[in-house]
Amino acid sequence: MNKKSLAAKMDVQAKPQAWSSLSAFTQARIGLGHAGVSLPTNAQLQFNVDHALARDAVNTPLDIKKITQDLQAKSIPSICLQSAAASREQYLQRPDFGRRLNEGSKAELSYYAEKHSEQIDVALVLVDGLSSIAVQRHGVELLESLSFGLNERNLTCSPTIVVQQGRVAIGDEIGESLKARSVVLIVGERPGLSSPDSLGIYYTYAPTQGLNDAGRNCISNIRPAGLTAREATSKTLWLIEQSFTRKLSGVDLKDTSQQALSRTNNSSGNFLLPK
Repeated sequence: MNKKSLAAKMDVQAKPQAWSSLSAFTQARIGLGHAGVSLPTNAQLQFNVDHALARDAVNTPLDIKKITQDLQAKSIPSICLQSAAASREQYLQRPDFGRRLNEGSKAELSYYAEKHSEQIDVALVLVDGLSSIAVQRHGVELLESLSFGLNERNLTCSPTIVVQQGRVAIGDEIGESLKARSVVLIVGERPGLSSPDSLGIYYTYAPTQGLNDAGRNCISNIRPAGLTAREATSKTLWLIEQSFTRKLSGVDLKDTSQQALSRTNNSSGNFLLPK
């Protein structure tokens, strides 16, 4: 047997029929097969590609000029700020720097707050996080959907605060500085091997510096192959309305929006849903 035939024999077909039918419903790595004790060549090469895409998502800087132009094209005003992390390398090595604004950005935000004294119901914040690619691809669409929903409900919102080298907690400082009732922070999530371009929304009622994650609600996996912008907007608006009524957010505010929707759409009832 020549080398080519031997390689073909060893590179076992990765997806028998049972796995093929299941793989249609998930991007998870299932039914990859094996070549001896190793992955088949194609599966290994695809892993290498996906790993490289995830690394690119973390290390690629946000194109701030492009994102502001895209926001402007949708008539969404914006203010560009910078965290205390001066570079991407420092951002990755010092998470604490990404949780607060640098001195210049603090001054700029304070100046805006002094010039605009009207009550802000929702501070909108867009942060590159650990996937600037996600923000670049899907951030404007999500903001457009959210802005429309907020306007429909007569809720006032801030200009979109675009933050480079930021992390989730930076929204607390921004919300507190603007004296906003709440903050909706959109961030590029830590990339996975099948989802390098996923956005997350972190919602906080009465944002103040020093809050921990128990005070926030998270909506994750926002991307075309996951939760759509429309679905994420619906969940976020539900959280805002509930939090304004109950004066809280986080672990004490459970997202039961889908259950409420299911009851509405299934008037005959569903024994699987709690009464």
